[in-house]
Amino acid sequence: MVEKQFKVWFLRSLGSWHRHVNKRIMPWKGIRDPYKIWLSEIILQQTRVEQGLGYYERFTARYPRVQDLAQASDNEVFKLWEGLGYYNRCRNLLATARAVSDQHKGRFPSTREGLLALKGIGAYTAAAIGSFAFDLPLAVVDGNVLRVLSRLFAVEDPIDQKAGRAKLEFLAEQLLDKKDPASYNQAIMDLGATVCKPRQPICEACPLVRKCIAYASGSQHAYPIKSKKAIQQQRFFYYLILEAKGKKAVRQRTGKDIWSGLHEFILKETDEPVTEKELQSLTFWGVEAPITRSGSWMLSETIVHQLTHQKIHGRFLHAQITTVVPIDGYAWVSDGQMIKMAFPRLITRYLNTD
Repeated sequence: MVEKQFKVWFLRSLGSWHRHVNKRIMPWKGIRDPYKIWLSEIILQQTRVEQGLGYYERFTARYPRVQDLAQASDNEVFKLWEGLGYYNRCRNLLATARAVSDQHKGRFPSTREGLLALKGIGAYTAAAIGSFAFDLPLAVVDGNVLRVLSRLFAVEDPIDQKAGRAKLEFLAEQLLDKKDPASYNQAIMDLGATVCKPRQPICEACPLVRKCIAYASGSQHAYPIKSKKAIQQQRFFYYLILEAKGKKAVRQRTGKDIWSGLHEFILKETDEPVTEKELQSLTFWGVEAPITRSGSWMLSETIVHQLTHQKIHGRFLHAQITTVVPIDGYAWVSDGQMIKMAFPRLITRYLNTD
């Protein structure tokens, strides 16, 4: 339990910093529109602000209202999302936009329970929308807040485990300024983003430094504490870009694996790296097509694509064939058609440097 005297000092110190020192400017700060707040929060999940900013601006320009987003085609939205990764967020984005538009007459629910009922909205996003748009007394607990509080109180429990997370969420609720939750949430998030940073905290500029337990012991860099990292899965993706008469063989990924709903070229995944000799064998690809040999084989270097718990090692073999032949599961598309299709970042990285 946070003592009343401590909370008074904490809110006064944080509030003064927020009003007089905090200069962090973002286009969604201070707005009351739940649609734009929700959109910014979904875009910024697992995404740096610097990267997400451009996507936010493009989405709000293309779809200024939730109804506009709800009426857009899946492929159009996926294409605009291209490069952000974590495409399940995009699927949830569409599902929620359509639910709000169709079931709630274009208005986001103004209660925590109503927000949580929408797809892709968890406790954090519900608290952000609820506090910023509707003044609900909800503490927003993101990575920045976890870091500030774990250092301030020197919380020894790992933040990526249930007990540690629960302890920090309890502290956040205890410290919340229920009279002005929006300003409080923005202030503590901005403090974590600009001052109480992960690697190089600017402790001398922190309004909370006087009572920060981690700083007092010189151990601020040790917090927040995390449990051991999960073993990272290594995957090897080999793509055959088969081209004939100005068209390429492309399919849409399905199932529950990564990048479902996005497009790709002919893919072979292996458990181990494959030699260049194997890659240039028709047997490896299982494609029965008259591939011409003279100057038409182009093999890329390995492109490494990092996901949260996976590392994808990708290589691309670009090959020409003389005629368009049927390939099960794939369609032959022109470059003009491909421009309108959404591809995983791994593939667009290759295409943009090819």
